[in-house]
Amino acid sequence: MAMNTAKSRKSFHLRNVPRWFRLQYLQLIRAKGGPGMVAMGFSIGLAVEMFTLPTGGVAFLLIFPLVYLLRASMAAAMIGFVIGKLIYIPMTFLMRQIGVAVLPKGLQHMLYHWLPGWLDHFVKLYLELFAGGVIVGPLLGLLMFFPVRQLLLWVSRRREEKRKLRRATVHLVPGSNG
Repeated sequence: MAMNTAKSRKSFHLRNVPRWFRLQYLQLIRAKGGPGMVAMGFSIGLAVEMFTLPTGGVAFLLIFPLVYLLRASMAAAMIGFVIGKLIYIPMTFLMRQIGVAVLPKGLQHMLYHWLPGWLDHFVKLYLELFAGGVIVGPLLGLLMFFPVRQLLLWVSRRREEKRKLRRATVHLVPGSNG
């Protein structure tokens, strides 16, 4: 009998996972600050992810004060951070090229000429990725802010239209008191 209860609890939780995601989605869409706050959070998460890998994950801590200062959505920042992880590898080439272009040419001899060859190359690569990520990240965040905001505005307008249509159809039903 006890196993049967445990099995039903497990299936109950698995069955509710889509409902939980839907709830999180609705809370994000209905956030008090509106689409601008959500889009700002998404942009912050995306921008910070572009220079998190070379810093060993320390840049992740930058999300918290940025979200607070810019009054953005923390949930949206986490979503932007995850999306940034998905696009990081394709963006690596661009970030490295920008990092190479931005960093001074004699930097290798000034900073880490005393390191062993393999570590020298590793540090140089991470420095290039960091420099490129600090430039590409905010630009990508700014670039994505407007489409995300427009998408959220479109979704909220569509939800409002559906709500108005539902109210109108309820009042038209014969026998209703409305």
